[in-house]
Amino acid sequence: MNMIPVFSTNKKLNTKIISICKKYGNGFIPVFFDSRNKFLDYLEYELPELNILNFMEKDIDIFSILETIKNDSWLHYGGIIGIHNTEDEHQVLERMPNSNVLSTLRLTEFDATFPRLLKILKENRQFLFQRYIQGSLIENMSGSFTMDNDPFDVKTYTNLITNYLFNSNYIDAEGKERLHVALIELLLNAIEHGNCSISYDEKSKWLETNGDIIELIKKKNKNPAVRKKHVFLSYTIMPERSFITIQDEGEGFQWKEEPALISEHTELPLHGHGIQMTKMFVENLSYNDKGNCATFEVSHLLNTANRIPRVFKDQKEITFTTNQVIFREGEVSNYLYYIVTGKFKIFKKGKHISTLAAEDIFLGEMSFLGNNTRTATVKAQGKCILIEISRDDFLKAIKNQPHYGIFLARLLAQRLLRLHDELQVNKIS
Repeated sequence: MNMIPVFSTNKKLNTKIISICKKYGNGFIPVFFDSRNKFLDYLEYELPELNILNFMEKDIDIFSILETIKNDSWLHYGGIIGIHNTEDEHQVLERMPNSNVLSTLRLTEFDATFPRLLKILKENRQFLFQRYIQGSLIENMSGSFTMDNDPFDVKTYTNLITNYLFNSNYIDAEGKERLHVALIELLLNAIEHGNCSISYDEKSKWLETNGDIIELIKKKNKNPAVRKKHVFLSYTIMPERSFITIQDEGEGFQWKEEPALISEHTELPLHGHGIQMTKMFVENLSYNDKGNCATFEVSHLLNTANRIPRVFKDQKEITFTTNQVIFREGEVSNYLYYIVTGKFKIFKKGKHISTLAAEDIFLGEMSFLGNNTRTATVKAQGKCILIEISRDDFLKAIKNQPHYGIFLARLLAQRLLRLHDELQVNKIS
């Protein structure tokens, strides 16, 4: 059962949410709130994968809730679904950056888009478990998406990928924004120029008179032969970089002539410069000969935490070098460490049993929660940075924000399960 907290006082909208969620059985169970504090308490203690915000509330400042979520994003990592009126769309989108937004839905299109969104999320649930799956994933993660010929899918799949890489500490905030722009550009190109066969000149004339390319895509999709086409996005996520391929079912385009086309314009055209911009945002962008398949790479940050919890930002940072001992098995200590960068080898009775990195968040939590005696020896693997947190400081943080304690307990449970699985694998091998 997966509970979805929903902040909404709109009874008609809430009824629709219940009805649509029921189609997925226990996959999505909405829980409704009309109190700001109760809603935030639920997020803090339950750490849900998803939450829904109704931005059409008249008597409640939903943006203040959004800001609270953004300010403690270390814990509020669940994906956000926003619902809004069409006329408020610009304001909502303007306030959403740096949030873990998955999708924003217009109320007028809710009946059609919300079921599609849930279907996408159900089929790609691994991208919602950013916090918990990272430690147990195999080194390389590969998969593919089959997208309908609709710009709505572009937004959702782009957010799934960029949020995952950001929450996994593979890219920082700037990298997330750059990748977001590149994916939107390439996926929309695959739909409009690839599957819909919209030429440069046709798009120029449309933009001059109508201004919204989405409407032209909708017009093209009225043709059943166009509407049934798909865009295929494949990914391979490795520790050091990601590889992404986007392919459409169109006739392709003359990508070798594309730079010349743009250089003919003395002034920046209405469109046509997106590919040049994309080349600046990703690495090794290339096309197949036909021109209907683009491939590019994204370099990752190495063992680095994007976001340090705000209550720990003023604590002391300590740098370690290769093979330097952080602490030894049997030592007495009341310090917990937050991992900023680096990898750490864990030894029990001289045997290497595990390796921790930034995605594991804490180091030394076992003795911290137990009898202050270190249960293992830990050595730095390369240059590493930790934030040292005393028991008193952490207890003060828990008093101010009790959900930090619950989060630590959940993290410890996940760590023990992972260690158990690693030991079982070692026994088999």
